[in-house]
Amino acid sequence: MNGAHDMGGVMGFGPVVTEANEPVFHGRWEERVLAMSVAMGRVGGWNIDQSRFSRENTPPQAYLSRTYYEIWLHGLTTLLLNRGLVSADELSNAKASGPAKAAGVPLTASDAAQFVAGGRSAERDLKSKPRFAIGDRVRAVNIHPVGHTRLPRYVRGHVGVVTLLHGGHVFPDTNALGNETAEHLYTVRFDARTLWGANADPTVSVSVDAWDSYLEPAA
Repeated sequence: MNGAHDMGGVMGFGPVVTEANEPVFHGRWEERVLAMSVAMGRVGGWNIDQSRFSRENTPPQAYLSRTYYEIWLHGLTTLLLNRGLVSADELSNAKASGPAKAAGVPLTASDAAQFVAGGRSAERDLKSKPRFAIGDRVRAVNIHPVGHTRLPRYVRGHVGVVTLLHGGHVFPDTNALGNETAEHLYTVRFDARTLWGANADPTVSVSVDAWDSYLEPAA
């Protein structure tokens, strides 16, 4: 979707200001939000792309006025509400109104580190051959989907060069709908001047991981 999160190359927000000696967390509540998100990812019945979309699918004014972990908390709350694991009244009152809801296997403190480190591979075996090879010129398709996508707006319609082949990987756009499919995944390099015009730094390029259906042959 064309959400506020997709800000690559967007003008009007001023320079990116980095925080000197930035801590991992600015408060204990941020630690708790991350912990809850990881723990509920195991028992809540959603995948990583559904989780990403729950954070992205936010009105721009709300998204841009929230901090990083406030956005995470909003996304987690949305997932919990949509799946009936909590109610609006329970969130408002900060108190359970009935028996605990049935969920999957809980994530305990003793196995949290192994669970986070292990992750779940998105690689999939495909019988088909990749359409593109290293060195091929490709164009990112100009799409504006209503759902989740990993194709940044700023590369859509532009031509780049395939630099890496990654084999088959879960396709985020369908995975966010709960329908796992897989496509060939490539790394495509775009010159900065191709993306942002002649005044861009000629020494700069941007590499984007792009699934097969995001690309078409460039003339």
